[in-house]
Amino acid sequence: MIILSTETLLDIFNQAIDDYHKFDDVDHPCANPYEEKTIEWYLYKKEWIDTVQWHLEDLIRDPNIDPVEALALKRRIDKSNQDRTDLVEMIDSYYLMLFQDVEPLPTATLNTESPAWAIDRLSILQLKIYHMKAEVERVDVDEAHSTKCKTKLMVLQEQNVDLSTAISQLMKAYQRGEKVMKVYKQMKMYNDPALNPVLYGQK
Repeated sequence: MIILSTETLLDIFNQAIDDYHKFDDVDHPCANPYEEKTIEWYLYKKEWIDTVQWHLEDLIRDPNIDPVEALALKRRIDKSNQDRTDLVEMIDSYYLMLFQDVEPLPTATLNTESPAWAIDRLSILQLKIYHMKAEVERVDVDEAHSTKCKTKLMVLQEQNVDLSTAISQLMKAYQRGEKVMKVYKQMKMYNDPALNPVLYGQK
């Protein structure tokens, strides 16, 4: 197992975003180019799910949407969120195995989030950058809109550098035993028919 560089993470994420936008269709199947169940495969699949969900979130905000269609979209977004969470936990399992033989230093500390949840934020950030660039390049808007979006894009790009650097530093800290990696399952209750009172109350 290897520690992927943040440059490689970004390449995989942006590959998935570009591949999706060749079709720009929320129903287009994901043709993952990586070997199944490798870390690259999980990362590409996660970015594809994030990209589809980005566009589902756009669709459901149509003020003229049919209520029945909106409910179907909401259900689909809920499932997408669960799929996303499952993938984050799979990615965390990869890193947990990767660092399992590292002996923590006596001064080792915990981190506020696991590697995969930091990577999740990096994944979403690529979508923000992609779509903000699209806003900057629009020709059907006024100068004020373009200027505002350019300013936002600069902030997102700075955030991208900072988050990439922070993730790289975190990986090195785990590798040196300066951080202790612990993973907690999300344990989302609303999707579980045994834990959601609205669902188990219907029995």
